Amino acid sequence: MEKTYAADERRYEQMAYHRVGKSGLKFPAVSLGFWHNFGVRDDYDNMRAMCRAAFDCGITQFDLANNYGPDNGAAETNLGRILKEDFAPYRDELVITTKAGYGMWEGPYGDWGSKKYLVASLDQSLKRLGTDYVDIFYHHRMDPETPLEETMEALAQIVRSGKALYAGISNYDRDYTAKAIEIMRELHCPLIVNQRRYSIFDRGIEEDGVKAYCREAGMGIIAFSPLAQGLLTDKYLKGIPKDSRIARDSRFLKESALTPERLAQIQALNEIAAQRGQTLAQMALAWVLKDDEVCSVLIGASKPEQIAENARIVQNTGFSKEELCRIDEITK
Repeated sequence: MEKTYAADERRYEQMAYHRVGKSGLKFPAVSLGFWHNFGVRDDYDNMRAMCRAAFDCGITQFDLANNYGPDNGAAETNLGRILKEDFAPYRDELVITTKAGYGMWEGPYGDWGSKKYLVASLDQSLKRLGTDYVDIFYHHRMDPETPLEETMEALAQIVRSGKALYAGISNYDRDYTAKAIEIMRELHCPLIVNQRRYSIFDRGIEEDGVKAYCREAGMGIIAFSPLAQGLLTDKYLKGIPKDSRIARDSRFLKESALTPERLAQIQALNEIAAQRGQTLAQMALAWVLKDDEVCSVLIGASKPEQIAENARIVQNTGFSKEELCRIDEITK
């Protein structure tokens, strides 16, 4: 019989925790995302081992969405089982988040940002997760048709109901973020976090101004795809491994992305990382956290060892001016 899971007693000594905007909540510097590798085709025992490895490293945040899988809902269902089997004694030490905003079920009420969709989706998510509440519920993307007031009122109602402790937004640009914050202030339900894509290769949050705006507005930012779907690692410098994302699932990263120019950039960045005593992946994650405008970086993983390796970035997230300038020169 398998031993009952007992978390590492030193887990909180290994991780840094950052305040989320002006809220009372703190995120671990590194959080675990369930976008990939927690679906119906993935190995359950490996999922369970990854969650254990994450928590043992002090990673207290598990980030999901209603449509993570495949199939839709699969990641939440799998985590619900893991929570029941391993983490029931630790629920109050965890930040469990989910989202709604992309296509989830047939018909006109299973997509975008209507109140009907968001409330129904969260109810379904809570059943799959086997929990009474989530710590953060996000609207997953901007909706050009639903009035923003309706979407924000739905988030505020959900927080008031106790089904979520905090409200957040994801993939919102600067203008939408500013409007959403203003509406939620009037509703006395602050938005505490915006989840956006951010990496050395994708600086959209700098270009559209939302990174600086969120800091001014007291909102936290959590970054997803910090490794550019695996490009910001050394795994493709000697060809395409059979177990890589390109080889296994090319929906999000295609072989055509590995141009000679891109590979040359990856090689040059890998050399800087080596000089810092880090892997390229570790340096890329540390770069996202180089200032206090991003409170956490979301990592994906396919095995527990990757999680432990990436969690060690908290030991070195500082960069010299020379390093930052060199990284900018390489990626222009």
